[in-house]
Amino acid sequence: MPELPDIVVYIEALEQRIQDQRLQRVQIATPFLLRTAVPSITSVEGRKVVQLRRLGKRICIGLEDDLWLILHLMIAGRLHWHEGQSKGAPGKASAVKLSNSPKNRGLAAFQFSTGTLSLTEAGTRKRASLHLVAGEASLQSLDPGGLEIFETDVEGFATVLKSANHTLKRALTDPRLFSGIGNAYADEILFEARLSPIALTQKLTSAEINCLFTATRTTLTNWVERLREEAGGSFPEKVTAFRPGMAVHGRYQQQCPRCNARIQRIRYASNETNYCPSCQTGGKLLADRALSRLLRADWPRTAEDL
Repeated sequence: MPELPDIVVYIEALEQRIQDQRLQRVQIATPFLLRTAVPSITSVEGRKVVQLRRLGKRICIGLEDDLWLILHLMIAGRLHWHEGQSKGAPGKASAVKLSNSPKNRGLAAFQFSTGTLSLTEAGTRKRASLHLVAGEASLQSLDPGGLEIFETDVEGFATVLKSANHTLKRALTDPRLFSGIGNAYADEILFEARLSPIALTQKLTSAEINCLFTATRTTLTNWVERLREEAGGSFPEKVTAFRPGMAVHGRYQQQCPRCNARIQRIRYASNETNYCPSCQTGGKLLADRALSRLLRADWPRTAEDL
């Protein structure tokens, strides 16, 4: 799922292309994408884009008359930019073929005079969503309420972190607690902070909270800068949760870049947590729910046993 660094870079690319441009036409391939009925989706056509904003992991496109298009890409949704204008239609942006079939994954297209923004989603489970709302209050109603990490200090961070006794991984990825952080960057943050993903929030020391706060800001800032550099002024097309430069996320059984130990994982449902046992858990191997139940007494307790 695109997280804070990805969304920031998406918005910066969109500001260069659609800020102050009029939205000429909206095409939607499937009725399941649009989650609101009022205002009508056709009411945005002909209106100028006046603002772009991030709301958690959502991309918000503000138009004239306080109308807001809100895109949530979920796990497999991605945005694409198509330059140019269609032949034989002066002033009209190039058309994008849409289909909700598995082969052609185009779900929506937003046509501007400068080009067309399209939304695609891989796979058969369509989770990406589009809302159209009027007014700031309606926009804020879609905000889960998580704390913006760059709009707080360590005291505010600590208050939210310790508001419930969760594991660190769960707390960081809860959108009601922290804004824009998901599975991938939570792994990277915890590695940077040298903290176990299953450490309980209410048992952290002040020093550990300070370290986690710094690691969160540093990790997100560094990845925003890296993704900007990777895009190089072009529209970001390689948006993924698994990047070669990541320290632990998606690197199961590869060497830790800090200590050369093997990266381990905890798998649950469709997600997994990656961590370094040497750097983060004092050498202890965290129990994988499925595999540890299968092995029972034979489950290795340390990375050396494994």
